[in-house]
Amino acid sequence: MTKTLDVHLDVFEGPLDLLMYLIRKNNLDIYDIPISQITREYLEYLEVMKDLNLEVAGEFLVMAATLMQIKSKMLLPSHALDGEDETGPDPRAELVSKLEEFQRYQAASKILQEKFSVYKDVFYRGSPVFSNDEKFLDVEIFALLEAVKRAFEKTQDKEIMEGEEFPIESRIEKILSVLKTKEWILLDEIFSGENRKQGVVTCFLAALELIKQRKIITMQDTAFGEIRIYLMPETVKVIE
Repeated sequence: MTKTLDVHLDVFEGPLDLLMYLIRKNNLDIYDIPISQITREYLEYLEVMKDLNLEVAGEFLVMAATLMQIKSKMLLPSHALDGEDETGPDPRAELVSKLEEFQRYQAASKILQEKFSVYKDVFYRGSPVFSNDEKFLDVEIFALLEAVKRAFEKTQDKEIMEGEEFPIESRIEKILSVLKTKEWILLDEIFSGENRKQGVVTCFLAALELIKQRKIITMQDTAFGEIRIYLMPETVKVIE
């Protein structure tokens, strides 16, 4: 029996983060959300989380149920009485309200982060000093899942053969070996040659382990841009 790999991410966001990620990625208007498209893509991401054996919080499933309920309501014909607005209330209204509030919190959070960046090296007499660890995972987690999703689409959905193994050590070596001759690689490149979902999962785990050990850093220059992986300078010296 194949051992299940557990993935634990401390930077995991919530369902509204995923919805806003999909809306921004597709350049959609939150006041006119194509609910069928968003529901389909949202469920696809939940499936990726399931394949990665991520501990998906119940709120993600609640949101999935909410989206499907809204989709069902929008498919139903309107039975307005004579003289009433034939369209009726928009089933998306409550969701839009939540997204508006979420955007306000995000904007406030961004302002606070910018202020922190400006004043982080300014100290007043008697003020406490807080450590500020460098970000080694400077990308949105859903962007990582999107890369995994693309890799999954190229795999074969066959049962794992008896004796077939996917050691994480071999994938760690695979990533480091590719980086020996390149300044950086795209995240998608670490999944090259993997034709089983389990192999993709193992590569994903290997990348997370290298990030945790501070041997590599992932960066994304622009929103929804390509994710690049770099070796940390100390790691380059060790490999050489």
